[in-house]
Amino acid sequence: MTAILGLNAYHGDAAAALVIDGELAAAAEEERFNRIKHCAGFPALAARWCLEDAGLRPEELDHVAVGRDPSANAGAKLAAVIRRPPRLSYLGSRLRNAGRVGAQSLRGTLASALQVPEDSLRARFHAVEHHQAHVASAFFPSPFEEAAIVSMDGFGDFASTMLALGRGNRFEVTERVFFPHSLGIFYTALTQWLGFPHYGDEGKVMGLAPYGDPARLLPRMRELVATTDDGLFALDLDYFTHHRDGVAMTWRSGSPEIGRIYSRRLEELLGPAREGGSELTELHHDVAAALQARLEEVMLHLVGSFAARSRARNLCLAGGVALNAVANGRIRPETAFEELYVQPAAGDSGTAVGAAFHVWNQQLRGTRGFVMNHASFGPAYDEQAIGTALADAGLEGARLEDESLYPAVAEALAAGEVVGWFQGRMEFGPRALGNRSILADPRRAEMKDILNSRIKHRESFRPFAPSIRAEATGEWFDQSYASPFMVLVYNLLPGKRELVPAITHIDGTGRLQTVEQDANPRFHRLLGAFEQLTGVPILLNTSFNENEPIVMSPQEAIETFAKTRMDLLVLGNYLVRRDVAAYSSSSAALATGQE
Repeated sequence: MTAILGLNAYHGDAAAALVIDGELAAAAEEERFNRIKHCAGFPALAARWCLEDAGLRPEELDHVAVGRDPSANAGAKLAAVIRRPPRLSYLGSRLRNAGRVGAQSLRGTLASALQVPEDSLRARFHAVEHHQAHVASAFFPSPFEEAAIVSMDGFGDFASTMLALGRGNRFEVTERVFFPHSLGIFYTALTQWLGFPHYGDEGKVMGLAPYGDPARLLPRMRELVATTDDGLFALDLDYFTHHRDGVAMTWRSGSPEIGRIYSRRLEELLGPAREGGSELTELHHDVAAALQARLEEVMLHLVGSFAARSRARNLCLAGGVALNAVANGRIRPETAFEELYVQPAAGDSGTAVGAAFHVWNQQLRGTRGFVMNHASFGPAYDEQAIGTALADAGLEGARLEDESLYPAVAEALAAGEVVGWFQGRMEFGPRALGNRSILADPRRAEMKDILNSRIKHRESFRPFAPSIRAEATGEWFDQSYASPFMVLVYNLLPGKRELVPAITHIDGTGRLQTVEQDANPRFHRLLGAFEQLTGVPILLNTSFNENEPIVMSPQEAIETFAKTRMDLLVLGNYLVRRDVAAYSSSSAALATGQE
């Protein structure tokens, strides 16, 4: 047996993943354990859980891999330092951060996290270049024997983009885009200008974009980032500050923060930046639309050029930019690529998976066979744990057999009830895919406002996603290609949009999840029960949380249910209905910790 622990450490979305003999056994983000959104730092709790879940002792680990290699791209770094010497304070912070992911430092930190003596760890430690970890996360768990691979994000180990070709259990890097040019920086800078400064806010702008007209400001966006004859891109650095001043970042612990990265010249081009929380104007809508349009242009240029050069027909994507589902949805219709696989944890949490597979495949030449066709690799809880959680909260749940469970939940949904759906293993990555989900009837136009006012409390312009039985996709959307991880946006067909207004965005699109029976039989069966009742094979699916990390445990699900206004909680086969008196006392007990 070969056991490999992969880590994303001292970076946003810290995470751990365990690969045993080429199979992904467990994977989870640290935020789900410590309840700090996008938590950076070291994934101590996630790493400990991975080993406990697999029944492995720390001494049995053979390899530990982290998706960072400070020594990577040394030549490019040296050339950049010579051209533009960085501020000493910035250089010092980067060196300290790099030191934390060194083998000796990691060994001690991991031993402490696993509560064992440092000398008991016999594992060999590996530093995997950031984008190679992304590339490995996309290709090695994909169903393709051969593929082109693209990783795009802000920056990692001095690169923002990596192109590679994979075959079997190896890939070869063909091109890199180095600092300071980055599509991630381009999108984040404009996201900041739009008044969304927090880590991960880029997804909000993707949802805002359809409210604007891109035509008026698209020429200005083309000034910011240009496509190049070699199929890549380059920023006009006058509009940014990261190359000159560095980027003020906090990666050690807690939620990551990123300082302002756009220059005064951007405000001269577009006007004063929006203050967070202020009214969104037509200008802001149009900037978001033009930003999204330019990202799509550059992505399609890069991906399309790579398809022509490589003559590959399969494409794998990872990196934070690969979470832009609108751009992803255009790849198959508008490039030569016929098949597409996007790593479900395309952001930096996925480098934990990629680092482990890089060691197994790229370094150890291990055989491939595992395909990541679902994302359910987190903690699961049996009926006893669920029953205990309900009893501790002073709640009673009715247990139904499957034959009664699915029709009962489908009837509640069809009646307009909001359902907290907690099943099986928690998902890895940013999306709730039917195991830690809040579900609702997509036919009700008012459901979006109901969810925002009662539970989610988020911006009104952000859409909710549809989950659909995979076999029905072509009957409702303009593409029938599988989208199991909610990372593709398709157009709803004419005549269908008015049937499911709660999941139809203003531009007639949906960021859909196609649900296969083999990948998630319980969620697939619920969708089938809802279709049998209503004729619609779709449910509105949003993450089971309220401005916090997605719930992991039954206790967290009960707490979120108690403090929001969901109507029904389904924990495994237990159904709990809302009772005002019972839940008000339960909510108070949960809030004070006096259960």
